Amino acid sequence: MAPAENGNRRINPRYACYGMRLASSKIHRWGVYATEFIPGNRKVIEYTGERISRRETKRRAEASDLIYLFTLDNYWTIDGSVGGSGAEYINHSCDPNLVARILHSHILYMSRRDIDPGEELTVDYQFDKKVERVPCRCGAVKCRGTINLLH
Repeated sequence: MAPAENGNRRINPRYACYGMRLASSKIHRWGVYATEFIPGNRKVIEYTGERISRRETKRRAEASDLIYLFTLDNYWTIDGSVGGSGAEYINHSCDPNLVARILHSHILYMSRRDIDPGEELTVDYQFDKKVERVPCRCGAVKCRGTINLLH
């Protein structure tokens, strides 16, 4: 069961390097907000969860509207709805303040710039252009209108 469905929403301090909180988001459902200043080019939080195969990824994606899946490599996906750090609630933006980096099979969200307290943390999901188009509601000045990559 996904965290949003069972009410078990939280930021796990074990994986968060800075203060952050969950709150309602203008972008989508819940969002993650900085509670302290975060300098640019720093590890902010690790995306954690259950490691699942591509076959299981497909099954879970088809079974639920609320999915927290992050592709790790050609075989593994991390399902943040099972043992997630809270990073699964970070919303998409076409002009994000975080970037995802995969390092030694760990998904790290790094700050792209200084982030002020109260600012919603965002990352560009970069959904493949070949998958079903998902509309974007990030509100960025240069919003591309979709979470999917255009090229």
